[in-house]
Amino acid sequence: MSNNQENLRIDPEKSVNSPEKNIEQQPKIYEKPETKIDKPETSIELPSEAIESKTEKARIEALEIAKSNENKNNHEKKVEKQSSSHKRSSISKKQRENSYKQTMNHIQNELPPNSRAFSKIIHNKVIEKTSDIVGNTIARPNAILAGAFVAFILTLLTYTVAKTIGYALSGFETIAAFIIGWIIGIIYDYFRVLFTNRN
Repeated sequence: MSNNQENLRIDPEKSVNSPEKNIEQQPKIYEKPETKIDKPETSIELPSEAIESKTEKARIEALEIAKSNENKNNHEKKVEKQSSSHKRSSISKKQRENSYKQTMNHIQNELPPNSRAFSKIIHNKVIEKTSDIVGNTIARPNAILAGAFVAFILTLLTYTVAKTIGYALSGFETIAAFIIGWIIGIIYDYFRVLFTNRN
């Protein structure tokens, strides 16, 4: 048994499968051999014609690239100038009319049928022009406001006096008071425009 025990007791340094031996037996993968090249660098000499032709080709390519970049820059500048000049230029009457038509069509398509029909009638060119002319002459806002205010005050005074005296009103008093107020409003607008030079 002692021999068996001795056989079993194997010195780890002598064993074949010991980790230390495995490491030592493996080739050194991680170490790079240091090799120095003692050869001087050799240069390949090309004939002077080949060097000149290659230089000429490189110069031509560089010029072409520079020209293409310059053309791109010029094109970009032209586009910027056109867009900036387009932004600065005033909108023509035709452009405004087209934009107006597109907007009206878009809005009218979203309206219910009854409102759409009414909108098409009142936004007719003839009716719009007539409305603009009337709004700038007869139906000016200050004239209407003055007419309504004077009609209210004069009708109230006339009704109070007529009720006190016992006089019967004909109904024309309110219309006459409105016309008087309207004339006062038109005169006021005329002098305001005359002295302030505003529309």
